Amino acid sequence: MKKIFFFFIMAVSCLFTSCVHKELCYDHPPHAKKWHLNLQIDYQQEWEQRYGDGINWKENWPDTAGVQYADLIPNIPTGVRVRLYRANGNSEFVNIPAQGDVINVGEGENSLILYNNDTEAILFNDLESFASAQATTRGSTRSSYKGNSVVKSATKTEVTVTPPDMLYGSFIESIAAKKQVTPEDVKVTMKPLVYTYLIRYEFSNGLRYVSKMEGALAGMAGDVYLNSGRTSSRVVTLLYECTKENFGGQAIVNSFGIPDFPNDNYSKGDEDSNPKFGLNINVYLKNGKLFTFDFDVTDQVKAQPHGGVIIVKGIEIPDDEGLEGSGGFDVDVDDWGDWENIDLGIQRQ
Repeated sequence: MKKIFFFFIMAVSCLFTSCVHKELCYDHPPHAKKWHLNLQIDYQQEWEQRYGDGINWKENWPDTAGVQYADLIPNIPTGVRVRLYRANGNSEFVNIPAQGDVINVGEGENSLILYNNDTEAILFNDLESFASAQATTRGSTRSSYKGNSVVKSATKTEVTVTPPDMLYGSFIESIAAKKQVTPEDVKVTMKPLVYTYLIRYEFSNGLRYVSKMEGALAGMAGDVYLNSGRTSSRVVTLLYECTKENFGGQAIVNSFGIPDFPNDNYSKGDEDSNPKFGLNINVYLKNGKLFTFDFDVTDQVKAQPHGGVIIVKGIEIPDDEGLEGSGGFDVDVDDWGDWENIDLGIQRQ
């Protein structure tokens, strides 16, 4: 009889304990009602964007390119930063996995800017407001670069920078979460804010004398706005190294695109006018000599404002120049240390 009574008491206790636990469970954080969103992120993985009657590189890729079209497609990043702008003017951010996560946004309307958080060459400025938030890149210098003689804007005083690494972005101007237990699903497509140029320097003679090459692309945008994808009007020159190929020199160069230009992934607008774009290559010979070649590539870049292929031809190193002094070092050549780009690491305020 005592055993039956004991089990009866235990059963009743368990029943009440279960009920109490179930009642308290509604106040437990994982099951409480919140203003939260479940961001589900995918990516538009493109390295170039065709405009107008420009070449469809995806369908007309040259066999002589040395790389495949697909080789230039950017990878998905390792993570994403979500910057939240509240209606009261406050802002905060949270880092989430690349494919998305649940975030708490609080009550009321919010604006969201998303961008990948694994960049190394990119700096972010003016993040206090989504209207001013922008990405830029680090300053860099090379003493052997003297500007571009065929593009007047690319003088010795023009700002020189390191090309940006890959940047994706997305902007949600207004969103409000409902207070509920299960977060609302929000699909977000991250679109490219950085594009790639495959640059080819084709030699007609003298490639066998070449030891090293370095290039510069003048007239490009220095910044991009994170809320619209439009580039700023600030003009910079991108400095980069080239690889030696069987046809000459080649470089794969990232850029925000041309200045003051809209991004059709975000919004459309009227592109300006009369920009000038110049290409440069410094060619170091095995005998220590340095040759510099400048090109006007305005037509090619204007037709490809967001990535593409730029080709210059007819680079020639005379045989007598290539053979001269091949056994020693030419005293007329700048010090070999000029090969190294110096990262200034300057962030504009």
